[in-house]
Amino acid sequence: MERKTLWESYSDEQFKEMNKVTDDYKYCLDHGKTERECVTLAIEKAKAAGYVNIEECIAENRSLMAGDKVYAVYNGKLIVLYHIGTNPIEEGMNILGAHIDSPRLDIKQNPLYEKDGFSYLDTHYYGGIKKYQWVTIPLAIHGVFAKKDGSVVNVNIGEDENDPVFTVTDLLIHLAGNQMSKKANVVVEGENLDLLVGSATLNSEEKDQIKANTMRLVSEKYGVEEEDFLSAELEIVPADKARDLGFDRSMILAYGQDDKICAWTSLFAMLDIDTPARTACTLLVDKEEIGSVGASGMHSHFFENTTAELLNLMGLSSDLAVRRTISRSKMLSSDVSAGYDPLYADAFEKKNAAFLGKGIVFNKFTGSRGKSGSNDANAEYMASIRRVMDDNNVQFQTAELGKVDVGGGGTIAYIMANYGMEVIDAGLAILCMHSPQEVSSKVDVYEAVRAYKAFLNDMD
Repeated sequence: MERKTLWESYSDEQFKEMNKVTDDYKYCLDHGKTERECVTLAIEKAKAAGYVNIEECIAENRSLMAGDKVYAVYNGKLIVLYHIGTNPIEEGMNILGAHIDSPRLDIKQNPLYEKDGFSYLDTHYYGGIKKYQWVTIPLAIHGVFAKKDGSVVNVNIGEDENDPVFTVTDLLIHLAGNQMSKKANVVVEGENLDLLVGSATLNSEEKDQIKANTMRLVSEKYGVEEEDFLSAELEIVPADKARDLGFDRSMILAYGQDDKICAWTSLFAMLDIDTPARTACTLLVDKEEIGSVGASGMHSHFFENTTAELLNLMGLSSDLAVRRTISRSKMLSSDVSAGYDPLYADAFEKKNAAFLGKGIVFNKFTGSRGKSGSNDANAEYMASIRRVMDDNNVQFQTAELGKVDVGGGGTIAYIMANYGMEVIDAGLAILCMHSPQEVSSKVDVYEAVRAYKAFLNDMD
């Protein structure tokens, strides 16, 4: 079942539309490197498309009906959007779900210290990374300081061309004989991923003058004191912008495409549909890279609780109505697939691999070691997906995450399947997953929007 690349099948008009979509996508990558930034940008786009915060509807006890569009946010790091359809909502919704957290370095709560002529911020890495990839690259600091008076100070430094950047140092090759003999997972130790942030003194009698000078500069810019690190969420991400890749500009090189490539294409599709038959829903969640835990992760009851609020505003206040709505829903768990890389062909089983440029990827199952931890979608649901994609002339492919016994991974699919709804993983192939710079295909970005719109409009 060989698929041609989309470069061979698109019309000139589709290529023109593709460029518009991918330009918007690159903008979103640059301005949404963290969960908070993604949610802020998603709210901005949702409001422009006519969405209203559900909290306003609750406060006004406003009745909701077909055509209404609402969203809800939790802790600034999770957002869910609903576009109410013409069918009774108890017949179920069509749901897109993606995550907006990505592997990175997080600043610890007691981070700032001075050592032998330098000041550093101590970090703890978040999600699965190859630690050696995070040294000697320009890094930026994004996040917030939450102060005791209740105010929250936004931090974004390293992205503007006039900003300084930061880095994690590495040992020079001339002295690295012992280091180079180590296994890759310990070439750079986790406790050595500390961020170099200063070297100038304060020129005073104060102890640790470099640290003191660094803190002075932070205080002047953000109005915080050292103890405010205790209630800060500061994320270290690559300072580079999303760029076209290749002489032909056919690909995108950028940080955080796992899973923001699925999050933004899902949102683009959601905001571009007319009132559907079945209520459309898009979930952009946090914490997937560390097990979907916590109040802003998919394991929380936020989605269930918000859906109950939605139904109550529609005159359906019973627990049974909520259960029926969710259990009869159908979902695409939108997460990336490992793109086939010919330079590392031994890790893939080629006829069941995902290829860049060949459209959206359906993973019937993920998991590892005999599908452990996987949602394994049933054959009937896969047949329905095929029908919807074919009816809308959307190109798709199917894949597994590498060779059997080589590795594996998971998504939020199994969590949503616990409600009894039909779920399948549906995302895009990328190269260099979880690295500071990941690679995607422009045609896949555009085809994903087409696929997600087809699902929201036509899945019954």
